[in-house]
Amino acid sequence: MSEYRVLARKYRPVDFKELIGQDAMVQTLSNAIETNRLAHAFILTGVRGVGKTTTARIIAKALNCSAHDGPTINPCGKCDQCVSISESRHVDVLEMDAASRTGVDDIREIIESVRYAPVSARLKIYIIDEVHMLSRNAFNALLKTLEEPPEHVKFIFATTEIRKLPVTVLSRCQRFDLKRVENETMVAHLDRIVAKEGCNAEPAALTMIARAAEGSVRDSLSLMDQAIAHGAGTVTEDQVKDMLGLADRAQILDLFADVMAGRTGEALDRLRAQYDRGADPVVVINDLLEMTHWLTRLKVTPETGTDTLVSEAEKTQGLQMASTLSMPHLTRAWQMLLKGAQEVRLATSPIAAAEMVLIRLAYVADLPGPADLVRHLKANKPTGQAPTAGQAPAASPAGGAASSTQSTQSTQATQENQASHSVSNRVASGQATAQVIALDPKAGDDHPLHPIPVSWEKLVDLFRTEKEGSLAFALNDLVRLIDYKPGVIKLNIGPNAPQGLIMRVRDCLKKWTGNDWQIVHVNDTSGKSLRDKELAHKAALEAEALRDPIVVSLMEAFPEAMLLSVRDDKPDDILPEELLEQQAEVLAGLNENEGEPNDFDF
Repeated sequence: MSEYRVLARKYRPVDFKELIGQDAMVQTLSNAIETNRLAHAFILTGVRGVGKTTTARIIAKALNCSAHDGPTINPCGKCDQCVSISESRHVDVLEMDAASRTGVDDIREIIESVRYAPVSARLKIYIIDEVHMLSRNAFNALLKTLEEPPEHVKFIFATTEIRKLPVTVLSRCQRFDLKRVENETMVAHLDRIVAKEGCNAEPAALTMIARAAEGSVRDSLSLMDQAIAHGAGTVTEDQVKDMLGLADRAQILDLFADVMAGRTGEALDRLRAQYDRGADPVVVINDLLEMTHWLTRLKVTPETGTDTLVSEAEKTQGLQMASTLSMPHLTRAWQMLLKGAQEVRLATSPIAAAEMVLIRLAYVADLPGPADLVRHLKANKPTGQAPTAGQAPAASPAGGAASSTQSTQSTQATQENQASHSVSNRVASGQATAQVIALDPKAGDDHPLHPIPVSWEKLVDLFRTEKEGSLAFALNDLVRLIDYKPGVIKLNIGPNAPQGLIMRVRDCLKKWTGNDWQIVHVNDTSGKSLRDKELAHKAALEAEALRDPIVVSLMEAFPEAMLLSVRDDKPDDILPEELLEQQAEVLAGLNENEGEPNDFDF
């Protein structure tokens, strides 16, 4: 009994005619062979299973086929050269796995052997698979030979990680990007193989296998091999679903419709039913993501719905959903599902995480978008004036909807008027007046938003709080503090500080505290910036830590250890009482001299 060969090996292409989905590369090589413009080095890149190693062997056969006088695009596949290359035993076609031979010594063997002419073939060919696994020194050792190899030598590299190759190697090779095989081409290829194997397969089952393979021919053949064994020669859609743990695409459409309609209970029941039948929650969320993307494309480009891989039910229901859902709803669903997919993958209970994702999406699915909210607020903006006693609201020419809006406005205005009277009564009785400031926009102009900072550090923090990042940076790093009193500041401004710094700082402090500030630039450079103080404090903490007996013993036990940082857990110093008194005096002076010019020269 002969050993069974899996479909991925049994139906491996032996020439360019059997290589599917790579027409651009085949056309380029055909023209190069016909015009005798063959490069000395090729690099083949693409995802797994698209035929990189197979293409390398086909190129080797095309260059060495003995049935033709020279290189040909159609190797015979029957001569000794073609057969031995297909079986990976040709003495002049050397295949090397760079994943297991990564060092300079392995490359040195190639460099030393390229000087010798081929034994029986027309050209000596080196096929290096997973070439990105070579070390940096190995790449450097290969550069000179790769740039100027002997005339009888060709290099063919294959990799799935093209970005990991040095640019010096890429510039010496002719690059071919092997693309993913399209689903239609993959389904046709699987159909031919099923016929050759004497099996039966439903078109929907082949479509599901092609989608699950994600453009990889080897993956699709491996899945087909498994499906044939699972169904004992008959491949059905239900069997493929059970084998792959997939959910029915029609049920995904129904699930998505329930979620976007806010039917939380129905959506959870549908998800649980799919889970009980073996569907992976991660796959279900990914299917919902794919469905969101498809509906969005369908809304933008309706011709997407004419895809031959989409069933008639999907086309009809998809077009209806795409016309009903708005673009903000679809984009919001995409963002929430994208985040939810990560949560489901990391959760200890994927089904619970998937249910939480659907609940969140169902509750926000029918909420209006930001643009709709703005338009709604503008359309229903209250007039701010309630009708007087006995005065009926104005009639609306727009009918019932406008009348309802006017009624809502009148109700809101009446409530605001009642709230204002209530606050007035509370003020008269001596209660808090904060509500008056909140209701009357003019009342807040004469009141400070912040108390006057009692220290220079607090003042700089105030600029950070108010999102004045550039000014906060300048005050922290580019300014030396000479003297600070609440309301009076003396500074030495560095040359890199922005122009007009004093004026901008004074305007901000006036706006935030309600008081005029006196700020002057002096030539004294004895002060330090806050940044300098922070660095000095950090250096002092590190020096103190290095003197600690425990740290000293650790450094002796681990000589190569380094002190990276020291955390200061001491609480902030309490503000001195004399500084508080000084602040009160300055504030009193500011209030007495309000409106008088100061003696500082700005």
